[in-house]
Amino acid sequence: MARARTHELEYRGHLVGLEVDEDGDLVLSLDGVERKRRASSGLHCAYVWTNVELHWEEHHYLEARWWPATDRLALTVNGRLLFEEPGAQE
Repeated sequence: MARARTHELEYRGHLVGLEVDEDGDLVLSLDGVERKRRASSGLHCAYVWTNVELHWEEHHYLEARWWPATDRLALTVNGRLLFEEPGAQE
């Protein structure tokens, strides 16, 4: 069973939600609206992404990854690390 937790981060005036729920789903939301959800069952790494246009065709590619085996969680925007929660050592 997954260790459930939720993180909310402000990015460019918007609230980005990153959640691992009790069922082991990885959930990415923006301003309280769920954008993507992926079950981690049988996966080495659960991955969700969304492309968001924030200002005048300025695109932001948000990617979240969760490694269930180590419980590491990471969020990047346009390839740059925005948030990381290190997991247990393998």
